[in-house]
Amino acid sequence: MVYSFARAVLKAVLLVLRRWKVAGLKNIPQKGGLIVVANHTSYWDPVVVGCAFSRPVNFMAKAELFKIPVFGELIGLMKAFPVHRGKIDRAALRKASELLKKGEVVGIFPEGTRSSTGELQAPHLGAVMLAVKNNVPIVPVGILGARGVFNRIKLIVEEPIILPQNFKPRRWVLEKYSHMVMDEVHRLIQTTD
Repeated sequence: MVYSFARAVLKAVLLVLRRWKVAGLKNIPQKGGLIVVANHTSYWDPVVVGCAFSRPVNFMAKAELFKIPVFGELIGLMKAFPVHRGKIDRAALRKASELLKKGEVVGIFPEGTRSSTGELQAPHLGAVMLAVKNNVPIVPVGILGARGVFNRIKLIVEEPIILPQNFKPRRWVLEKYSHMVMDEVHRLIQTTD
């Protein structure tokens, strides 16, 4: 209920203040677990993705945000769950796997933090690891124009990536596929129209 209400209000804000445009909505699977990955340059990013998807998106969010009075409770109501950065957070990975097994959508910013320059940073391996472990697709999303207050925001959704399930998740293999996914995000944010 809270999620739906907040999504409706924020969509109106995005339409009026940010003149947002969304492309590729047909690429979003309407059922089954899936992981959404996107570039991360702004606090607007989870809002934009959450508003674009008709299905609720459960975002991994840095654990520090949940310690902020009121805000921490609010993002919890918006289906975010904490991840401790700088280490392998097994509790966050378990939570993500539980959601995926229930057929829900998990949102991950593989860079792990906002990029201050807008350039993509090296991806962490969690999104690919979760996709392989839970046999779910990854949907790459490119977000343009989210930095600033009144820039026009454009969000582009690409077709799902189905990763092979017959490999041992060795680090170098996870790195290979993580870079492949982020290369797709990079291609999306190079779009100029």
